[in-house]
Amino acid sequence: MTSAVSGIGAIIIGDEITRGKREDKHFPKLIEILKQRGLVLDWAVHIGDDRERLTDTLRRSFATKDLVFSFGGIGNTPDDHTRQAAAAAAGVDLALHEVATETIRARCIEMNYTPTPHILEMANFPIGCDIIPNPYNRIAGFSWQQHYFVPGFPQMAWPMVEWVLDTHYTHLFNVNVTAEAAILVWKGVEGAMIPMMRQLEIDYPQVKTFSLPFLGSETVTRHVELGVRGAPEVVPLAMEVLRKGVVELGYAFDEKP
Repeated sequence: MTSAVSGIGAIIIGDEITRGKREDKHFPKLIEILKQRGLVLDWAVHIGDDRERLTDTLRRSFATKDLVFSFGGIGNTPDDHTRQAAAAAAGVDLALHEVATETIRARCIEMNYTPTPHILEMANFPIGCDIIPNPYNRIAGFSWQQHYFVPGFPQMAWPMVEWVLDTHYTHLFNVNVTAEAAILVWKGVEGAMIPMMRQLEIDYPQVKTFSLPFLGSETVTRHVELGVRGAPEVVPLAMEVLRKGVVELGYAFDEKP
């Protein structure tokens, strides 16, 4: 049973990410998965393999109503701390989850492995959690409240994230539909456009303004990408105000492709 969701976050874990040994692919993929369902990511953090820091992060996150996906650290090697940190943050003990344990045993039989206590540790989850099926090798992830803990391997993690969304959160899909439009203000000074942007948000509270300055190069003239995003029916009206304001400031602009 899911409760209200105030935002969507991501916790991406591992020294291999924070030390640059591997490139993080979860962040852009999660944005893509969410976008396909009319959802957006509100925040993301990267954390190394530090149990205390991870516990503190989860404790703060558990106190919110956010829907959070945590990637990595649920294995059984000494540098995996996510299961332990989640239990500590939730204030519960770890225990072998019956279904997850049996799934690991079955997988070991298939692979001609002996299901040793070390292997079974991957089913040692916070007491009271639910499991997330893993279609790649059936070694489950787990959830606590609206936090979903999946492996760091993309081929496992991404289908598991999609399963969570498509199983529990379809009621959120395409609810807050937004539109976005922008112009390229050539040689624009961002500071000169701030009063116009602030007034626009007062006059049209259904949209947010944004500006992305480009310093220019040998092939691209210095410019500012200036635009709005928000309620689809209001974006065209707000953009007309921006266009007029830019001209009044003496700048030339082109529509952003």
